[in-house]
Amino acid sequence: MTVASFLSSSSSSSSSSSSSPSSSPPSASAVTTPCSSASSAGISGGMSDDSSCADSTCPTTPDSSPRFYPSHVLIREQDPDLIGLPLSPVLQLDLDNSKWPQNLRELTPVSDPVAPTIKNICVIGAGYVGGPTAAIIALHNPSIRVEVVDKDPRRIRQWNSPHLPIHEPGLNDLVRVARDGASHDPAAKPEAIRAPNLIFTLDAHSSIAKADLIFLAVNTPTKTLGRGAGRATNMASFDAAANEVARLARPGTIVVEKSTVPCGTAKRIRHMVETLRPGISIEVLSNPEFLAEGSAVENLLRPDRVIIGSARTTAGRQAAAALASVYATWVPKSRILHVNAWSSELAKLVSNAMLAQRISSINSISAICDRTGADVDEIARAVGRDPRIGPHFLKAGLGYGGSCFRKDIASLTYLAESLGLPEVADYWNQVNVMNELQRRRFARKVVQRLGDSLDGKKIALLGFAFKKNTGDTRESVAVDVIQTLLDEGPVEIAIFDPCCREEDILREIDGLVPTPGSSPSSLPTVMRVYADPYQACEQASAVLVITESDQFRNSSHRINGNGAQRRTAAAPTTAKSKLSIFNPINRLSHTMTSRAAHPSTRSSSSSEVEDEEQQLVKVSSTLSFRLCPLPRCADDCAECQSLLSRSTVSSEPVEWARIAYSMQEPRWAFDGRDALDVEEMEKLGFRVDTLGRGRTESEEEQTMMLNH
Repeated sequence: MTVASFLSSSSSSSSSSSSSPSSSPPSASAVTTPCSSASSAGISGGMSDDSSCADSTCPTTPDSSPRFYPSHVLIREQDPDLIGLPLSPVLQLDLDNSKWPQNLRELTPVSDPVAPTIKNICVIGAGYVGGPTAAIIALHNPSIRVEVVDKDPRRIRQWNSPHLPIHEPGLNDLVRVARDGASHDPAAKPEAIRAPNLIFTLDAHSSIAKADLIFLAVNTPTKTLGRGAGRATNMASFDAAANEVARLARPGTIVVEKSTVPCGTAKRIRHMVETLRPGISIEVLSNPEFLAEGSAVENLLRPDRVIIGSARTTAGRQAAAALASVYATWVPKSRILHVNAWSSELAKLVSNAMLAQRISSINSISAICDRTGADVDEIARAVGRDPRIGPHFLKAGLGYGGSCFRKDIASLTYLAESLGLPEVADYWNQVNVMNELQRRRFARKVVQRLGDSLDGKKIALLGFAFKKNTGDTRESVAVDVIQTLLDEGPVEIAIFDPCCREEDILREIDGLVPTPGSSPSSLPTVMRVYADPYQACEQASAVLVITESDQFRNSSHRINGNGAQRRTAAAPTTAKSKLSIFNPINRLSHTMTSRAAHPSTRSSSSSEVEDEEQQLVKVSSTLSFRLCPLPRCADDCAECQSLLSRSTVSSEPVEWARIAYSMQEPRWAFDGRDALDVEEMEKLGFRVDTLGRGRTESEEEQTMMLNH
């Protein structure tokens, strides 16, 4: 059959091919290909200790494919975009025809798949990813019921209260809109009320069983024991959630990987379903998150891309279209990228690895600058002017912390090793090595400037969270700095952070040893967490800026690495001067304080509290809501008491002159985040040291004289 005859008779041959026994093609198993033995093995364990991903490196053919001829493989090699796509049952091209089509899409136009209707969504995991993601999806899809399930009763109770378990600017109000309902009309007309559609529950069984689409957003930390410890991903919680989904989900349910997982996990889940419930059809998609803590709400409301990875089958494309329809209610379709599942899973690791690489690269240059007369900020500006490089993530500092960059690079190195690529693994591992080196360099510099001994000295740390505008203390860079300082025997290390809770800070430093040979039990006598920065810095020999919080800055004209102007200590700020979406914490704290001062408001709100709670929330220029009243807490609510105790935490810009007055001389300030204007600090009597700013010989000689 020629190409022309194929085009003219495609419809008739489609029906006859299935009815004529004589025209039945050989089964897929009868065809030998270079990858047939590998593809039959599958990835039963994804990236678990006893599995390999080498069997997924070549395309496989779905069991449902009605045709599998060598001619198909030859043709598909001419169009890489079609590799992995299901083959048409009517594709019969003459191998002897010399006029091959340039692109198979010219022969078989692909129509948009019909997306299943989504009415119920289940999000498993009420953490930093699951909670905010569910809130934004529910906000923009009022006709979809979104249920968030978690096994932690305290966490679910917090999501259902005024006290959310995570700190993200703007999140409180958006959760209230979707969880409690709101009015679209500032006049609060009854017909304009938005019904609640965001539910937080412990009933995973019911939520999974009725869901059309299930997000897996559970924690996937790095393994600490066994094979791959320190690099491989601990999939225990994820596998437990996936196992429950495989047992309870209805046929046709769409399962979405939202957690950061090893490559091959989608196939791992499919194998799990096939093992537990043979014959049940459940599609698995990869939809990685790209949220930056401290700006997660902004990232969700205005994402630069949404990646959806799916199997290249009709059912896979339909599932991907269904998920895309959920995002399309607020995300432009041009920003929704459809790729295969492996590409989607790997894209998340590579994105974070590339960003971390830039940070470690500029930090490595800062080490050279410290030994010369060069200034790393000037170098960053010069390099960033090259449009091929750009200015982003070229700000030297203490490096990256948090739960993403280090973990994802470790996972990438483990993947490279598993694939027999040790050189690739070594290359990416060095990014993490450089990051850890930067923290040690900073801490050693503090010890050196203070005469190579911290005996009898107090050191103050401003900031503990791994970045500003978040209370997340996981893998804080401060922990490594503190341990190095503790080795030198300071009399006290004082910590102040405007966003972190004291119990979270103490949990992260639990196990640190005050001095070599001592026990962790003596740590409380050395470590102290303060609610006031001036008390933390009183009588300190040095102040260390650990987090780039705007509260710690001292200049009105400095520009950060992304080209955005920094807020100044002198700039007046009030809660009412900003949209409530960007300042929910101050308003919530004010409400709780008002309740404490007026206990009667717990049963009947005063007009002041009611005005605060029913504030207008502006999501965009065309979308705004008037909030319903906050749910009332019990008189003995532990979260209320904790918030009241933190209501005294200072959130005002730091007055560095006041800090200088109370410090020991010489007054040292060590800037780990390029937050301080050195000239202004020197006018106040500070001696300032930074990362990547070389000191002259006269400065070094003066330091030696001061210390001795």
